[in-house]
Amino acid sequence: MQLVIVDDDQPLLAALARRFSQRGFSVNTFAAAVSAEQLIALQAQAYLLDLRFANQSGLSFIAPLRAALPQCRIILLTGYASIANAVQAVKLGADDYLTKPVDLLQLEQALRGNNSRTDADHDNQAILSPDQLEWEHINRVLSEQDGNISRTAELLGMHRRTLQRKLSKHRP
Repeated sequence: MQLVIVDDDQPLLAALARRFSQRGFSVNTFAAAVSAEQLIALQAQAYLLDLRFANQSGLSFIAPLRAALPQCRIILLTGYASIANAVQAVKLGADDYLTKPVDLLQLEQALRGNNSRTDADHDNQAILSPDQLEWEHINRVLSEQDGNISRTAELLGMHRRTLQRKLSKHRP
């Protein structure tokens, strides 16, 4: 199976490439800016995309890949998980959305298309603490404002520094 990995985290990129090469994948990696056309030209069966990559968004690759290669697997991998981004990724055509640090077995299952999440896993993911709900809401509003911190803070009725502090905590 041919796999393309797009991630600007060099150590992670090297580790994933090594792991999946050992598991029988033919791996191509990109650690710098790349275009959707370059990715499509590879005609891979699976694409593993970082959400935030070299001043680009992995989300921008999903729709063109899905349109050109409807049978390929598209997995979005991120250290900045939010429900808003996950929903957007799935709407654009991603097959899965995984968070860093990623469980390699779960990642391989997602790439091969044999995800086996149990109902208990789904139930555990559905229960969010108040801090998580706030974080998700902030990220949704920030996403709607195209990353504009000042405008987001104004809409949420908080000081810009407070918003930045809440965002810097990542996901609670």
